[in-house]
Amino acid sequence: MTPTALPRGVTAPNRTWPSYRSCSGVALDLGSARTRAWLSVRGTILDVPTVSFPGDGDVHPIQRGTIVDTPATARMLDRLLRHRLPRFGRRLIVLTTPVLGGVAFRTEARSALRTLGPYTVLTVPSARAVATAAGADLTRPLLVVDIGAHVTEAVLLVDGGVTDARRTLLGTSDLDGRTPATQIADAVTGMVTLMVEQDRTPQTLDALRRGVLLAGGGALRADITHGLATRLRHPVQPVPAPHTAAVRGAAALLDSARIHPSTGACGPP
Repeated sequence: MTPTALPRGVTAPNRTWPSYRSCSGVALDLGSARTRAWLSVRGTILDVPTVSFPGDGDVHPIQRGTIVDTPATARMLDRLLRHRLPRFGRRLIVLTTPVLGGVAFRTEARSALRTLGPYTVLTVPSARAVATAAGADLTRPLLVVDIGAHVTEAVLLVDGGVTDARRTLLGTSDLDGRTPATQIADAVTGMVTLMVEQDRTPQTLDALRRGVLLAGGGALRADITHGLATRLRHPVQPVPAPHTAAVRGAAALLDSARIHPSTGACGPP
């Protein structure tokens, strides 16, 4: 387990949360390989393998961006978080979700999160969380590419909302002697090319010319980032600490979520 402080320049809600001790906040990013959580009571990021321990060995409850074992996911979350949260009070959770995970992912994740007894669970697309962590200007179209361990997504954000998205079940864990990094770069280039070709507006092309915002563990690999920039012929900009960008963005969103109408009990008395 690796506790990681939020990098400079990313504003987290830890300065405001102590005024509302009756409500604790959790930002959560459930990945196929790693699960990352930010707790308002600690102000650091927990980064652990996405595995559960039912007693007879490791179980991987999330595979290729899909929750395949909801009870095991619940056990993992209980083991990771319950003893770190205040025993009493309301719990507000902001959960990042794969853009193309759909209703199924959100439903299974909410079911697993019941083990923590949350008052409210709010979901945010991972691409939006990444853009928030990067402090990106969301008044202009933005392309976000998130290269994870098992899934890669390319997402177009317009006014902060998802207007197009593609994904491939390919990630950094697949790279070996037979699967070179160029395969991921080729896959992303193909997805972005289709997005541009099928968009009847200039928004995707405008976003591409602006430059691709790159996140996920794949953004830490120079061979991927360089290969992608060469193929797209446009700027590719990795976000700071790209492997934790999604959970940091969710942490930054907790402050505004605290006074969201659906979380009224967490707001000012």
